[in-house]
Amino acid sequence: MSDDRTVTRPVMTPSRAVADLARIVVVHPPELAGAARIDGPRVVLGRNPEGSATVAITHPTVSRSHLALEWEPARREWIAADLGSHNGTAVDGRPLTSGGRAPIGDGAVLRLGQVLAVFEAGKRLQTAEAPGVDREAIPGDAAATCHVRAQVARAARDPSPVLVVGETGTGKELVTAELHRLSGRSGRLVAVNCAALSRELVESQLFGHTKGSFTGATDTQPGLFRAAQGGTLFLDEVGELPLDLQPKLLRAIQTGEVHAVGAAQPVRVDVRVVAATNRDLSVEVEAGRFRRDLYARLALWEVRVPPLRERRADLLGWVTRLHHRWMEGRSRRAAPWILSSEAAEALLVCAWPDNLRGVDRLIHELGSAVADGATVSLADLPGWLTEPRRAEPDPATPAEVPAVPRPPTPSKAELEALLAETGSVRATAKRLGRDRRQIYRWIEAHGLRKPEEE
Repeated sequence: MSDDRTVTRPVMTPSRAVADLARIVVVHPPELAGAARIDGPRVVLGRNPEGSATVAITHPTVSRSHLALEWEPARREWIAADLGSHNGTAVDGRPLTSGGRAPIGDGAVLRLGQVLAVFEAGKRLQTAEAPGVDREAIPGDAAATCHVRAQVARAARDPSPVLVVGETGTGKELVTAELHRLSGRSGRLVAVNCAALSRELVESQLFGHTKGSFTGATDTQPGLFRAAQGGTLFLDEVGELPLDLQPKLLRAIQTGEVHAVGAAQPVRVDVRVVAATNRDLSVEVEAGRFRRDLYARLALWEVRVPPLRERRADLLGWVTRLHHRWMEGRSRRAAPWILSSEAAEALLVCAWPDNLRGVDRLIHELGSAVADGATVSLADLPGWLTEPRRAEPDPATPAEVPAVPRPPTPSKAELEALLAETGSVRATAKRLGRDRRQIYRWIEAHGLRKPEEE
């Protein structure tokens, strides 16, 4: 890259109010990284765009006036419109024809020549930064990440239980560690994976047991609750906890006392409980697999950790961060990799179903194939990342019967109308053929109000 590739901070003048807050986050090349708020119904992105509502991106592959982002009030959505650019425009990896237009939503990946940006929109952009939360512990500048830090800041000092929810690999344990650090509690953080607890011994593992209380109890053990005295007990994968043990956990949280197996009297404990799960516990409650009263108690504070596909502006930063960690673990201090624009775009548009674990897998595979300090090209990326995933055939379904396509993603206006018509998230999810968690994510992203009965 030439030395003149600098980013010019945007100068934008709002012409009228826009229903949705929005911004552009330039993520590649790294020297151009920065964010620009969109305050009007139309903004032009380019190397030297004319007019007041502009975002200037000084890069030789970006045209003078490259791309316009326009708010369409009738459809209540944003549109990306190519302005006849010389080096092309793409939305989520799909090229736009010269002068072409395409709707974009929160998290859309935009390519202008060799510059990559993420479009962010929705209520989360109103979230103020939480100064007390360690940005090394919960890193990133995406609006969704800022929202997580704000939730952590609000919940940390209160002694009530916290439920941390999110898909596998999203970093729920990082959030828990920061909740404990900010709590000011003098005791330690004790973590336990509920899915790994022995079903036969789970009660004694959590609450302790006395010597001789059951076969094999050769000595007295205090249990994990008492091990976390004065600190925090982290119950990871709490949705895996046996149903018959859940009332005892609820009683321990409510009373602040634990009753060891074989003990005559309960023991008082000072422990804050943080639970985490990748399951939708409201669904588990309806299915009778999780107690409603325990769910209500655990979720006095709820922190949702979004998947990587909802914080794409942080993705390349995580690649760099985990690569540094990988090199440090091998006592290597060589220069980090340089991503080509094609490779960076492929990473940004990937669905990342395994989230940070998927990024970690990528780093390990590239580590043995790409030299330190080298440029990572699209051809260097593993096939599992760049090739479309194929669904495994259902053996109960005849091969000649075509699969029913998933309904398209509704626009904000369509979702708002459906919620008003059905009156509930459950009914809306059924109408769209989607999981309720997805409906909640769309509601949050669009800044819509949940139905009253929800």
